[in-house]
Amino acid sequence: MPRSHSLRLLPVLALTACVSDPAPPPPSLPPVELAPPAGNEWYRHAVFYEVFVRSFQDSNGDGMGDLPGLISRLDYLNDGDPSTTTDLGVDALWLMPVFDSPSYHGYDVVDYERINPDYGTLEDFERLCAEAHRRGMRVILDLVLNHTSSQHPWFVDSASSRTSAKRDWYMWSDTDPNWAPPWDTFATGSTWHPLNGAYYYGVFWGGMPDLNMKTPAVREEVKRIASFWLGKGVDGFRLDAARYLIETGGGTLGQADTAETHAFWKEFAAHVRNVKPDAVLVGENWSTTPTIATYYGSTDKVPGGDELPLNFNFPLAEELLKAARTGDGNGVALKLAEMRSRYPKGVADAPFLTNHDQVRVATQLAGDQGDLTTVASLLLTLQGSPFLYYGEEVGMANGTTNNDEAKRTPMAWDSSAGGGFTTGTPWFPFSPGRESNNVAAQSNAPGSLLSRYRALIRTRHASEALDRGGLKLLTSTQGRAPTLAFLRTFGEERVLVVHSLSDSSKTAGPFELEAESAEVLFADPTVGSLVRDGGTWSVSLSGRATGIWRLR
Repeated sequence: MPRSHSLRLLPVLALTACVSDPAPPPPSLPPVELAPPAGNEWYRHAVFYEVFVRSFQDSNGDGMGDLPGLISRLDYLNDGDPSTTTDLGVDALWLMPVFDSPSYHGYDVVDYERINPDYGTLEDFERLCAEAHRRGMRVILDLVLNHTSSQHPWFVDSASSRTSAKRDWYMWSDTDPNWAPPWDTFATGSTWHPLNGAYYYGVFWGGMPDLNMKTPAVREEVKRIASFWLGKGVDGFRLDAARYLIETGGGTLGQADTAETHAFWKEFAAHVRNVKPDAVLVGENWSTTPTIATYYGSTDKVPGGDELPLNFNFPLAEELLKAARTGDGNGVALKLAEMRSRYPKGVADAPFLTNHDQVRVATQLAGDQGDLTTVASLLLTLQGSPFLYYGEEVGMANGTTNNDEAKRTPMAWDSSAGGGFTTGTPWFPFSPGRESNNVAAQSNAPGSLLSRYRALIRTRHASEALDRGGLKLLTSTQGRAPTLAFLRTFGEERVLVVHSLSDSSKTAGPFELEAESAEVLFADPTVGSLVRDGGTWSVSLSGRATGIWRLR
């Protein structure tokens, strides 16, 4: 696929001579270096955009977003023209569940081959894929294999009789094994639910019974479903609740991260690679860094891992938000060091800020523009394949309720009554603050959050080192870090990235790097010139500023 944008680069700037009395360098420590992702697949360096179709754009006035509405907004995401700067420039869309479901969220599927009628038809979906591909974007689907709806025909059949042909498509017991949920040591209540004189297993709730992946027919059926959608133009899948697929007993050890779960993902990934070699699988493994690392699998025969080639980096997301709140990047530095020691070499990270299950980043950061600027800058300069959640780029906040719907409110396109989202009544109220946190208000404002996202994505795509390179941390992992600096490298290209995390001006460096000059790829107006003193460099930055230079 063609890159979304090229960037008009500023002229090469000679490094200024001499800094007076530079601070002493930090203690010598082993460098923290992350290798470039192995393999050339598109997804190892793509910028993804997560969309909740119900909340993105309504095309027929019923108050619910739909696929035709999403198609009408594709040019906002990527217009396919590298010479323009008015689109976001993302490379891929992740659609939250679009299959037929009785719920608003869609994570309880009743038909894996039918588009939710609220969203449109299969023909609408195929047109979406074609239009996205025409603009250089890929499309991945949320595929929920851990469980179905209790209304799914498979489960209805399975529950109908102990002798049903699909009885073993789900897990049944004559008595309640009384397994507590695996994600909380102190959780109470059983994950087994009574029905027709027996108990079935549903780790999340009774309305979503777990499929029994130990049954060969179930494994073959879900692989067939994956093939069906890949044949319709899909470029991969986001895999919900990937840690909880195959249980071997009660307790966390038996319900999460089992060897059998890993074995299935190897089997499923091999099937997907066989059907469409460059299709991506993205794992939702909400856990610690050591556990997430295991879901890449082995890199011995498959570059980037033989299980899931992308896995969401939940621990890093926490540290990015913490760095913005506290003005201290030490946690990010330490997390990068832990990734270096835990992740298999050459795998691709999937950094993000928040998603549909979390309080939105703008709410967590209390709408502070400095904080929002900081996390955007960090996310889009780190290694891997960053994921954006719809509305993050304009600072959309949570709704005013405490339910999950408040994390998934309609997109704010403008400040009108329908928000540019619908001509009817929105399915759920808009989040507060949309008078300024909307696309129309920020599109032509050079200092807006949206303008920053657009510029940083263009900058990323203009540099192979930023787009797909390795990372060498220049900030010490010891002590407080009011600035965060790293070197991104790919082939002969080297790019220096420096972030000021605090509200006050800081000097970053000195950095011992060999170069004669530097080319500005991105710099806030308050970023000073790189200054050279012998073999070291330093730079002064105002609060919350970012500078990015290609070294010569």
